[in-house]
Amino acid sequence: MLNKKSVDDINVKGKKVLVRCDFNVPLKDGKITDENRLVAALPTIRKLIADGGRVILCSHLGKPKGEPKPELSLAPVAVRLSELLGQEVKFAADPEVVGPNAKAAVEAMKDGEVILLENTRYRAEETKNGEAFSRELASLADVFVNDAFGTAHRAHCSNVGVTQYVETSVVGYLMQKEIDFLGNAVDNPVRPFVAILGGAKVADKLNVISNLLEKCDTLIIGGGMAYTFLKAKGYEVGTSLVDDTKIDYCREMMDKAASLGKELLLPIDTTIAKEFPSPIDAEIEISVVDSKAIPADMMGLDIGTKTAELYADAVKSAKTVVWNGPMGVFENPILAKGTIAVAKSLADTDATTIIGGGDSAAAVNQLGFGAQMSHISTGGGASLEFLEGKELPGVAAANDK
Repeated sequence: MLNKKSVDDINVKGKKVLVRCDFNVPLKDGKITDENRLVAALPTIRKLIADGGRVILCSHLGKPKGEPKPELSLAPVAVRLSELLGQEVKFAADPEVVGPNAKAAVEAMKDGEVILLENTRYRAEETKNGEAFSRELASLADVFVNDAFGTAHRAHCSNVGVTQYVETSVVGYLMQKEIDFLGNAVDNPVRPFVAILGGAKVADKLNVISNLLEKCDTLIIGGGMAYTFLKAKGYEVGTSLVDDTKIDYCREMMDKAASLGKELLLPIDTTIAKEFPSPIDAEIEISVVDSKAIPADMMGLDIGTKTAELYADAVKSAKTVVWNGPMGVFENPILAKGTIAVAKSLADTDATTIIGGGDSAAAVNQLGFGAQMSHISTGGGASLEFLEGKELPGVAAANDK
């Protein structure tokens, strides 16, 4: 899965190139409020323009559930992309995506020109990987480029189905970067390799924990999922978030770490409060207690100061660090200290630091540490499945080198 042909391995001059991008951007009143995903797609698009390709872009946006919804049209993306690229990106406004506008625009294309198709999820078949829509998309193109890592863990028409009807399918620069960083971190890490897992639920990370224990040297657990581990150790966790159905699993993982000679670090102290802040950024009274001594009527909402030091220490000697999931309720400034401490320790290290999308990416960017990380994944679900060791359909579908 790690050795795929990329846009550097093909000649696209005069060819029609269908590019699957991730333009699933937040919109407010028809305006894009965060254009990171557009900016991330530019290197691949610019490369194809420079090489004389006829570039046909496609993406989904939101969840229109198989019907045209004007508020989820990609029209605003075409406008902003035109500004970012410094050339017109024609928008093919077809409710059926591959319709008369798209066909006519593609027919009239010259080398180096760009068009954008309508939201692929306007078609109900998209998420079912239906043959007819896959064929329609493929009929527009000579070459297919997948640069949308955010949907790589899904088998849809626009990233997997289409590859069955196009002779050449390769990955773009963004996808290549994800494969290089995440894939190599898991399959071929420079050691010591430290993995940090946080976030709310153990259930979301079951296979990730098990897979990473086999690959890493040290596994650090924080966030809401830590309390299920602490309860599995027999500690009182108060009203903290716990998944009682996963306590045996947590015990198994602690046993597995011991049998493999891996270090599994859990919080030694915990930041507690009476209740979850409401609204999430509300003022809240906290105290820090030993993790063995959480009062029965209190809940853990962040790692404590000693734990933050312990985790930062564990990162210092690392050569590869993968981090997925915050250490606490980072959206609240009072409960963000643990996440900030971990982010800062990653920013200060010489190790290759990889942030696994989703909430961890949001936390690192919001807290101002984004630029100091080696790689921030663009896919939450996809990066989790990569860390689980699963094959990602969107990556697997590209031609091997």
